[in-house]
Amino acid sequence: MAALAIALAGVLLALAAVAEADTDAADVAALGNLYTSWNSPPQLTGWSADGGDPCGAAWKGVSCSGSVVTSIKVSGMGLNGTLGYQLSSLQALKTMDLSNNNLHDSIPYQLPANLSYLNLARNNFSSNLPYFISNMVSLDYLNLSHNSLFQEIGELFGNLNSLSELDISFNNLTGNLPISMSSLSKLSSLYMQNNQLSGTVNVLSNLSLATLNIANNNFSGMIPQEFSSISNLIVGGNSFVNMPASPPPTLMPPLENPRDQPNYPQGPISAPIDLDDKKQGLQTGSLIGIAVCSIAAASCVLFVLVFCLHNTRKRNDNGSSEPKDIIGSLAVNIERASNQEIHNNNHGNAVLATSVLQPTGKMTPERVHGTNVSIAKKTKVPVTATSYTVAALQVATNSFCQDSLLGEGSLGRVYKADFPDGKVLAVKKIDSAALSLYEEDNFLEVASNISRLRHPNIVLLTGYCVEHGQRLLVYEYIGNGTLHDILHYCDEASKKLTWTTRVKIALGTARALEYLHEVCLPPLVHRNFKSSNILLDEEYSPHLSDCGLAALSPNPEREVSSEVVGSFGYSAPEFAMSGTYTVKSDVYSFGVVMLELLTGRKPLDSSRERSEQSLVRWATPQLHDIDLLAKMVDPAMDGLYPAKSLSRFADIIAICVQPEPEFRPPMSEVVQQLVRLMQRASIIRRHSDDLGFSYRVPEREGGAGDIF
Repeated sequence: MAALAIALAGVLLALAAVAEADTDAADVAALGNLYTSWNSPPQLTGWSADGGDPCGAAWKGVSCSGSVVTSIKVSGMGLNGTLGYQLSSLQALKTMDLSNNNLHDSIPYQLPANLSYLNLARNNFSSNLPYFISNMVSLDYLNLSHNSLFQEIGELFGNLNSLSELDISFNNLTGNLPISMSSLSKLSSLYMQNNQLSGTVNVLSNLSLATLNIANNNFSGMIPQEFSSISNLIVGGNSFVNMPASPPPTLMPPLENPRDQPNYPQGPISAPIDLDDKKQGLQTGSLIGIAVCSIAAASCVLFVLVFCLHNTRKRNDNGSSEPKDIIGSLAVNIERASNQEIHNNNHGNAVLATSVLQPTGKMTPERVHGTNVSIAKKTKVPVTATSYTVAALQVATNSFCQDSLLGEGSLGRVYKADFPDGKVLAVKKIDSAALSLYEEDNFLEVASNISRLRHPNIVLLTGYCVEHGQRLLVYEYIGNGTLHDILHYCDEASKKLTWTTRVKIALGTARALEYLHEVCLPPLVHRNFKSSNILLDEEYSPHLSDCGLAALSPNPEREVSSEVVGSFGYSAPEFAMSGTYTVKSDVYSFGVVMLELLTGRKPLDSSRERSEQSLVRWATPQLHDIDLLAKMVDPAMDGLYPAKSLSRFADIIAICVQPEPEFRPPMSEVVQQLVRLMQRASIIRRHSDDLGFSYRVPEREGGAGDIF
């Protein structure tokens, strides 16, 4: 009996261990998504894309605490692929080391929020540093070195009070250092060498650093006196004013002071750096020589200026050219440079290449002085945007004929363009009447900025045309129509919008808005978010259009127009009352689109009785009543949806359409809730398929439809 009892106890302990090892479902789904995104590499033994038990089955590189994943270490495993889109589900993950692989594309803009150690070094990640890093308050170690990251760093560090080591070296990062770096009170090691960073390094002067490597950038100004306390300092390859220079090899004997040696920038500096104090000042003869050279150079410049003025007047007297105000032009250039310097000082740490600056109506120097500077000379459109001729676009659209017309918006019409090489694109022909003079001049800058937006749920701008007074934008072609048309005008197509598909559309568009609001710096407000601007591809994946075009619309502070900054029915209350439009206004419009997906109704429908004409006003009181909610559902779904999923969907809508902007959630929170909803739906769907359950909701509450 005793032996039997011992054996039985062993079995029970084993069963308990297995039960305890059963991994959290969200963690399993996230690791499965990673495995798929890495093309199911065989070297990751134990991993699976179809469920499993990472904590109980000892997946390679995965460590757990109880039933949650706490560590993923797969450095140098030859992984090839992306990081997927479910990393944020790993809520208990503390350590993630994916260094020394061949991972590529952007770093996801949602990462595990509670990480303390993140190493993505020596991969091939591109784009910018994700803004979500600013929320990772437990982060102690962050290494993103040896990738292809570019654009400005952004204000990411204000809340990272635990960060002790940061390595962003060997990338292509540009711009000034963000002011928020001065908040890194616990930072001891900072590596930023081999980038294209510029400006001063004053924001680092009060940090308690033991190691600082800022070599091979474009930094300028003074090396702060406080750097003298940094034991391991490397500053070479910059343009600091007080950078110690190597001594001439023949004119002077070698200096005994090690700080005067050629390799001095690789070591610490004294405070302050003052060559006079080191008795290395210039001799009197050298000073006289420099003074003479300076006078000679100034004389040459004056001579050239007088010569240019003389020739200009001579040409004008001969009538060979229009009069030119040289002094006026110089003043324009000086004022433009001054304005640019002020703009950079005030905003240089907050503007990324993905930003689309909103027009302010301020008179430009060109207007003040009456010069006619070509916009093409002022703005360099990136090579990613192709320049088209009007003739080529006319041929591709059959002279913009009615048969090629895809749709029409507040800025103009959109045409399908079939090119001789077989490529199919969409051309938006901007109505010149919709643009003021300022927006016309600003067109190429806006096109350049929009072309840099990179997100799988945002329609890609591939080209532009500025010719013969025409302004056109060329986009990728998304061929399955708009969400608005499918919901409201295509009965057969709307039946293909299953519940899962509708949630997927909501999640995809939420991710697009999250990118605009929380990845682009400063945040990019869409201003015209509605179902007719959501294009669906053949797999019914959403693609948000018209992103960044608000910069070409009349300033909402100048002119409040529903045609310009959103259609009535989608507009948030604060816009209707005061003309103010923010990211929270986009969140409201997103809630309205979710209501469309839920009900199949238009935001405004004058054909209905008065109490039901406004979708938000009619639906909001019913969102928390399960019986009334079921009656609101789009009949095209034929009752095929899980009731609890419907209820959670309605909860998200309710917080998005709050009348007060401050009570609406950020889009990152909306994305997280929709991701959880999709994950639960996926798990329940697999379970119900195994058991033969139906998703049809019965007439009364309960039953198989209420399994979610």
